[in-house]
Amino acid sequence: MTSPEPAPTPAGPMPQVTPVLSGPDGGLAALAVAALLITGGLMGSLNLLVEGVLREGAGRWAYGATMLLLLSLGVSIAVRGRISPRHTFVLVLVGDLVYLVVVLCIHDPLRYATPLMLLFPALIAAWFLELRQLWVHMLVTAAVCLMALWPSYDNAIGLGVQVGVSAGMLNAAALGVFLLRRRVQRLLVATENLTRLDPLTGLFNRRYLVEQAPRLWRQARREGTRVCAMVLDLDHFKRLNDQFGHGAGDQLLTAVARSLAATVRPADVLARTGGEELVVVGSVSDAAEGRRLAERLRAAVAAARTPDGYGVTASVGLAVARPVDGEDPVAALWRLVDLADAAMYEAKRRGRNRVATAAAPRARSPRPEETPA
Repeated sequence: MTSPEPAPTPAGPMPQVTPVLSGPDGGLAALAVAALLITGGLMGSLNLLVEGVLREGAGRWAYGATMLLLLSLGVSIAVRGRISPRHTFVLVLVGDLVYLVVVLCIHDPLRYATPLMLLFPALIAAWFLELRQLWVHMLVTAAVCLMALWPSYDNAIGLGVQVGVSAGMLNAAALGVFLLRRRVQRLLVATENLTRLDPLTGLFNRRYLVEQAPRLWRQARREGTRVCAMVLDLDHFKRLNDQFGHGAGDQLLTAVARSLAATVRPADVLARTGGEELVVVGSVSDAAEGRRLAERLRAAVAAARTPDGYGVTASVGLAVARPVDGEDPVAALWRLVDLADAAMYEAKRRGRNRVATAAAPRARSPRPEETPA
């Protein structure tokens, strides 16, 4: 027995983990940035209470205004509850420049304003910025360290060593955190995808079909089209399993999935809902278009072959409905799938390897396992 074919690429929009600043955790990310700004402002403000740290006159006032700016920015972001990637990049560069202001406002930069202060913008850059922006920040960090330490060193070699150590450590820490973050994001993407994919065929599963219902209904209402559901059940599949073994059945399911994935349209959702039953949901202009699509899917199943030459046909049930404002997309989806399922059994009664179209929808509530988690 040859090994099963590779799983097909899922049909339909593949789920992705959204960026930290724009995804569902964007509010939490904004609060994290705000907390860092407020913490930096409060810690820096302590120098206003210590004698001999700040230059008197304009230096003290400029330092106080800088700390007030950090606190104001932090409070503003916390109140808004969101922050864009571009604004975060600007804030990181502002944080680098704040360090220069601090150096100019104090008597002894080596004692009271070490480059460790740049750890705040470095952490924000590492966790929230993209790679190109991070490289810009790392170059700015090196330049800021050079300008800040320049007045404190008479020897160029000593200055170069200190700048290399300070900027090198900060940038190495930022790059390390960035790589860790990217690794975590890739693991999240893989985990999210695994929860939505059928392990045998690589097609989407029932859970993903449920998650896509609101999108499909919104798209149909926006474009004035209809939603169609097609239920495909492989004919005499159990007989093939019994005669040739489950390995042959698994190969055939994978071959059928590959053929269907190459046939459905990019916006359609193709899912394996259990056993030898597959569901395709998409939008069509009318029932005739849905019928043509169902016929293409039926032909795609009939054309699928395993490496050993096994093939199968499918009975296809089709149901088409126009979305109604205010209805629950998930409940409406399963009503439509129920109708297509009933039509599929009608196709089997008529001799199999054919398409049958359902009558008008009827109402029913979704089963517990058909509702989103």
